[in-house]
Amino acid sequence: MIELTAAQIAQITGGRAVGDAAAREVVVQHVTTDSREVRPGTLFVAKPGEVTDGHEFVGAAFAAGAVLALVEREVADAADVAYPGVLVPDVVEAMGRLAAWVVAQLRADHEVTVVAVTGSVGKTTTKDLLRGVLAEEGPTVAPRGSYNGEVGVPLTVFECTSETRYLVVEMGATRIGNIDYLCRMVRPDIGVVLCVGSAHAGEFGGVANIARAKGELVECLRADGVAVLNDDDALVRQMHRRTAAPVLYFGESPANALPDVPAARVHASEVRLGPGGNPEFLLHLPDGSEHRIVSRLIGEHHVSNLLAAASAAFVAGVAPERIAASLNAQGAGSRWRMERTERADGVTVVNDAYNANPQSMRAALQSLAQLGRGADGSAPRRTWAVLGGMLELGDSTVEEHDALGRMVVRLNISKLVAVGDLARPVYDAAQLEGSWGNEATWVATAEEAEEILREELAPGDIVLFKSSNASGLRVLGDRVAATAHGGADGPAPGNDAPARGDHWRSAGPFVNASLDPSGRPVTPGSAAERDEQA
Repeated sequence: MIELTAAQIAQITGGRAVGDAAAREVVVQHVTTDSREVRPGTLFVAKPGEVTDGHEFVGAAFAAGAVLALVEREVADAADVAYPGVLVPDVVEAMGRLAAWVVAQLRADHEVTVVAVTGSVGKTTTKDLLRGVLAEEGPTVAPRGSYNGEVGVPLTVFECTSETRYLVVEMGATRIGNIDYLCRMVRPDIGVVLCVGSAHAGEFGGVANIARAKGELVECLRADGVAVLNDDDALVRQMHRRTAAPVLYFGESPANALPDVPAARVHASEVRLGPGGNPEFLLHLPDGSEHRIVSRLIGEHHVSNLLAAASAAFVAGVAPERIAASLNAQGAGSRWRMERTERADGVTVVNDAYNANPQSMRAALQSLAQLGRGADGSAPRRTWAVLGGMLELGDSTVEEHDALGRMVVRLNISKLVAVGDLARPVYDAAQLEGSWGNEATWVATAEEAEEILREELAPGDIVLFKSSNASGLRVLGDRVAATAHGGADGPAPGNDAPARGDHWRSAGPFVNASLDPSGRPVTPGSAAERDEQA
């Protein structure tokens, strides 16, 4: 971080020094909102929260080496002496002011390129790819995990030093105005919009409002900035109308969908999946160069993220051959994003349960189905989809979960385990779509799902974990990935093999049918029914 004194922080934030902060020669070298991350020289931000209040941890922060606190009320030690701090009405707003000052100071000192990335799906992967490309060109700062809000963006900015050449910022939103606020904080030179989906549709009041919010990014660009827009998404494509900056489109077709709009283009051709489910394609850049991309990411949906990262890096001035080399060298940069683990017993675990919305769920299921089909002569594999609920979908919650259940069946995924009350419609829809016997089930808890997997996973199986963060399946995915051995010996049995436990529900609440012991429907008078009656 750029070093700041207590007096400077008070002046920048409009706050007032309390305790003996004014008298002490305090120099801040690090900022955090988590007392567990405090180290000597830290400014501890006492952020109030829904569950805990940071003011309760001020003492612990100073014990760990904090030298200053940003507070909304004075906090005293056991001797009733106030801890050194800067008192402000709103610590989150003060963080934003401080971050804006840091970015302005960096720009005043030397050339800095700020790249902002937003979209309903793919922000973190694209951010990670960009960090990988730009870090080879100069000192680069990018968010940890998904730091993308009014707290996360300032914390990312505070990681900058006087040497920082590139700053990559991920921008999320839960309401209109969020991205505008973040843009005014960091003033991006390059704005990347990936897609407009239905994530947070309940909070926003519909997809149109989500598009309005995401488009705030291109509205904030200066005339000498560049808007990088996904031409494959109709709502993103139209955002060219909302910016004075030049546009670069990216997509999987060779021509812009809006030929009358003067815009450069990045596109992919010869797209295919490799044996491990890794996307491969020929990357075409605006300078006419072509580059073979063989990604280490999993799933065809990452082609769009790779194109977005290549586009932003090209605009930032990175040489095309260096862009391609970096993209080919990078795997997943953040945890729980199509994170693949090969267990010693031959089970493949794909943990994509950091977050979920209808678009990312569909992409993950398609990737699972593709992995299960085998490639380049390899045998097909049995596939498991362990799915939790998607949050913040509003009135479309049941409809979207219902659609996933039907998709699981239509993709011919072998086994479905829906987990939690929110995911119950996934199971019900799969049953109505024709998933019988021990092909689909619903359980209330992750522990029940783990019991099924412990008994029935077998060598050769591929199991996907996917849910919203709060559903907790990422933790289950970690436990299953670390398991030494599943319940079945030998190769994975067929879908119609008898179940090893009694976990499988025979039918959803809307299905009224008799089933034989293997879970298949039987007609009246059949041998199976006569045996049951006897």
